[in-house]
Amino acid sequence: MSKTSTETRTTATDLVRRALSGPAMGSRWSAVVQVAAAFDTRPLAEALVATVEAVEDEMSNWRPNSAIARLNRAPIGVWTEIPAGLVTVLGAALAIGRLSEGAFDVGVGDLVRAWGFGGGARRPDPAGIAAVAGRSSFEPPKTLEVDPVDRRARRLAPLTIDLAGIAKGHGVDRMAEVVRAHGVSSFLVGIDGELRAQGRKADGSAWVVGQERPDRDGRALAGVIELADAAVATSGDYRHVHTVDGATFSHTMDPRRGAPLVGDLAQVTVVAESCMVADAWATAIMVAGSEHGNDLARRMGLTAILVRRDGITSTTFADHAPPPREAARLGSARNP
Repeated sequence: MSKTSTETRTTATDLVRRALSGPAMGSRWSAVVQVAAAFDTRPLAEALVATVEAVEDEMSNWRPNSAIARLNRAPIGVWTEIPAGLVTVLGAALAIGRLSEGAFDVGVGDLVRAWGFGGGARRPDPAGIAAVAGRSSFEPPKTLEVDPVDRRARRLAPLTIDLAGIAKGHGVDRMAEVVRAHGVSSFLVGIDGELRAQGRKADGSAWVVGQERPDRDGRALAGVIELADAAVATSGDYRHVHTVDGATFSHTMDPRRGAPLVGDLAQVTVVAESCMVADAWATAIMVAGSEHGNDLARRMGLTAILVRRDGITSTTFADHAPPPREAARLGSARNP
C-alpha cells in the first residue's frame, strides 16, 4: 500500500538544526540548516567546501592562478575568458559603480596596495599613490569591459581589479544555491559578516543575526537583525586599519579621492535579496557618506542602517523595488 502525503511529510517539529563551517577568504564560512534527523550533512558540507574553494579560485587576489589574477596580468585590450561567476560579479560591480557615481569601484587594487593594504609593506607609498590616483573601472573613461555572452573581460587601462568589496557576498549567494540544491529550504549561510537566510526557524520565527557595534577597541552587540528570505552585509572602518606615525588608515578606499575613507560614517549595514548586492552597496554607501548614502539606499530600494562616527544612527527602509532599468543592470553581467 502506498504511503499518504501525511505519512511522508516532515513537520517543523521533526527538524533538527545542524551547523557546518570551515575556512574561507581569510575568514570562515558557516551554514546552519534545518533538516530531518536522518539527513546526512556530509555531502552538503563537501559541496559547500568545493563552492567556497571555487569562488576563491575565481576571485582571490592572493592566489596567483585565480581567474581575476589572470585577468589582471593580461595585456591591456586583450580579451580574457573568465568563469560565469566572475562575469556576474564584474557586471554587478560596474553597474553599482555607475549608480553610486564612483563610490564603489573594483579598480582600486593598486591604490589598496599603495596605501599599505593587500600585502607587502604595511605603510603608505607616496610614489605609488601618486601613480595610481584617478584610476577608475567605470565611465568616463571606460577602463574595464565585460562581455557576458562569450564570458570574457578585458582591461582598457593598467588597473588592478580588487573584488574584496563584493566577492564574499557573491560567495554567500553561491552557498545558498548549493544548500537549496541539496533540498534544504530553511537555512542561514555566511562568510564572515555577510549572511543570507532562507525560510524560517522551526518555531516560525525569522533567523536572527547580530549587528556589531563599530568599536575598534572591542567587540559588542549593538542590536540584532531578523532575516527571512534576505541577505545582510556590513561595511565599517573599525576592523581592518593601519596606524603609521600616529595616523590611522582604513582599508576602505574612497576611489574619488584616491585615498582611504575619511567620511562621517563608521558602519553601514544593508539588507537586500542578494548578498552580493548587499555587500557592494554597504561599501558604496559607506564611501558616499550619511547624507548621500541615505539617498542612494532609498533610490535603490534598499534597507540600510547607517551609523555615524558621533553615534547617530539612521535607518532607511526599502518600501519599493529598484527602478526597472537599474534592477536590470544589477541582475545582469552587462557593461551598459
